[in-house]
Amino acid sequence: MNQVALVGRITKDPILRRISEGRIQTSFVLAVNRSFKNHNGEIDTDFVLCTMWGRGAENMVKHCGKGSLIGVGGRIQSRTYEREDKSRVYVTEVIGEDIRFIATKRRSNDNLYGETEATGRTTASTVSETKEEEHFNLPNSETEGLPIF
Repeated sequence: MNQVALVGRITKDPILRRISEGRIQTSFVLAVNRSFKNHNGEIDTDFVLCTMWGRGAENMVKHCGKGSLIGVGGRIQSRTYEREDKSRVYVTEVIGEDIRFIATKRRSNDNLYGETEATGRTTASTVSETKEEEHFNLPNSETEGLPIF
């Protein structure tokens, strides 16, 4: 049996990608809090790479922005690929098959494909502050603590 159910916050606006043969995909990182406190009395957060395909990807990119609280149901998948320097990269990700929108936040812009605006600059995303009792510890920068893509 290979089933996963996660509830967490999206760490940045998801971007829709068109893959060969017209398939639609989005990948995102979900910040998921652990259900216990560490030795310092703080709640740790795991950052889980997730991928959605098809209609689920379209709906997610359309309705969710950085900081949205969502539930993802799916399965774990492992894959490998080789970098240009011949090093092998191992990736474990959740392939989302079901998504639940719990508390969505607006996207930083309406561009679903992550392209720059007509002015030639990328729109900076902002996140509303989460309430302290929600305990979701988003990284200070987009690369801090996140898995390598």
